[in-house]
Amino acid sequence: MKIVNVGLVALLMLTAGSCEKLDVVGTDSEKSFDKVLRQIPQAVNADEMNGGWSLAAPDNTARFIWSRNYAESPLHDVMLEFDAAPFIAAGLDPKRLPDNFAFYEGMIMVGTKLGGETLKYQGEATPLASYEQIVKLKRPAIGYHGAMDHYGVNVGDGDLFEWAKDMATNDKDIVFVLNPDPFIAAGVDPARIEGWAFAEVTVDDANGKPVQADKFLKPFDLL
Repeated sequence: MKIVNVGLVALLMLTAGSCEKLDVVGTDSEKSFDKVLRQIPQAVNADEMNGGWSLAAPDNTARFIWSRNYAESPLHDVMLEFDAAPFIAAGLDPKRLPDNFAFYEGMIMVGTKLGGETLKYQGEATPLASYEQIVKLKRPAIGYHGAMDHYGVNVGDGDLFEWAKDMATNDKDIVFVLNPDPFIAAGVDPARIEGWAFAEVTVDDANGKPVQADKFLKPFDLL
């Protein structure tokens, strides 16, 4: 019996190690996210109000924010914050947005909680180290968008922050992505939105099959 148990433990350890090595999306997303952070260091800052880090769009109309410590996040662990003006001009009534949205000081925020853990770091907590915690602890929140060759973080129901796997071969190095449905339900006319593209894109459904979905997109080329 003891031999069987030892063999079983060895098998489980081998399987776990193999899974980690096979997680190409998780590993490569860390590398490419690091390149984005290094490309625009002036746009990456500590965000004490939200207990984490923020990466701002080059035109400062949107930010991706991720937590430094899930146990201390005041609201969400990952979120998008963006200028509300184009949406209000297109008919938005902010009061009709779902509960995972917040409207304040001319901005809209949408996000989600990932957990309640106290995150522990080997060394200093940094923007990259906090992203690595998402990959390590909340891997389902990270995805790969094959049609765009992007990695991304799911911050809500179809809302994402995406970045290019390879900025040298992609003209959309970072993209803020919103599900238009809540906005349309809250009065927005998609044809009147300025500063965001309203487009049909290919995404994977719950079963991993490609389907078409409408999105609001705000892309930026960083090179």
